[in-house]
Amino acid sequence: MPNEAREAPSWRKREARVAFVFLAPAALGFLVFFAWPMVRGIYLSFTDYDLLTAPEFTGLDNYDRLLADDVFWNSLWVTLQYVLINIGVQTVVALLLAVLIHRLTRSVVIRGIILLPYLVSNVVVALLWYWMADFNLGILNEMLGWVGVDPQGFFGDPDMAIPTIALVNVWRHMGYTALLIFAGLTMINRDVYEAAAVDGASEVRIFFRITLPLLRPVLAMVLIITVIGSWQIFDTVAVATQGGPVDATRVVQYYIYDQAFTRFDMGYASAIAVVLFLILAGVAFAQLKLMRAGESDQA
Repeated sequence: MPNEAREAPSWRKREARVAFVFLAPAALGFLVFFAWPMVRGIYLSFTDYDLLTAPEFTGLDNYDRLLADDVFWNSLWVTLQYVLINIGVQTVVALLLAVLIHRLTRSVVIRGIILLPYLVSNVVVALLWYWMADFNLGILNEMLGWVGVDPQGFFGDPDMAIPTIALVNVWRHMGYTALLIFAGLTMINRDVYEAAAVDGASEVRIFFRITLPLLRPVLAMVLIITVIGSWQIFDTVAVATQGGPVDATRVVQYYIYDQAFTRFDMGYASAIAVVLFLILAGVAFAQLKLMRAGESDQA
């Protein structure tokens, strides 16, 4: 017994050293690429910094300027429109896809096909849809012409640009989101479905009374991931519209980029980034609380 007692702490120390070796690269990457840039960005938000000269501390000037910046508030509103369209459509479509896969087939091939758009680069997807939606030569307008509809300026019309960008990204991300939801569906005990079927419950009733309640923790996690990702929309806007027409697609991320690397106003760009971080933190916290993500209805 005494020998075993002495060996136990030694074994735990060796295990801790091995764990540290495996965790060290990830911890170092987090400190270098996330923690330090975040701290640096918060500091720069209180300065006047143009990338060429040393930062000059200005206190809350950048935040005062932000409150009176109509372009910033417009970018926030445009981003919110994008998020509502993108997340609303994407969640519904992905949920239906996941349920269909779960109830009808679990083919790996079908799952791979659904995931294919997500594996394509954001820039490539943006260019592809930009060409397909071209007013004069795009295949989408060509197809509309077959049914007697006039050509549409998908990316050039201020009223259509944001919905178009949102739906393009729905097409790209819905497969990945569907597979996340599908993973949650596989954790639901099939006996529950069999019992409901024996009781004569319809598929619609099973979906709303069994699937959705038991899927709530997974849906909460998926929504947090997708909402945060949607607020960070940049690539499609940068490639297809550059914030136009008339600021109709100037989302917050593109406005930050424009201030930092076009106007070289890094201090003000950092202040906008800090405000965006606070917004995302608040949204994520609200989602966790409202959807009770830490609770499960499965017994």
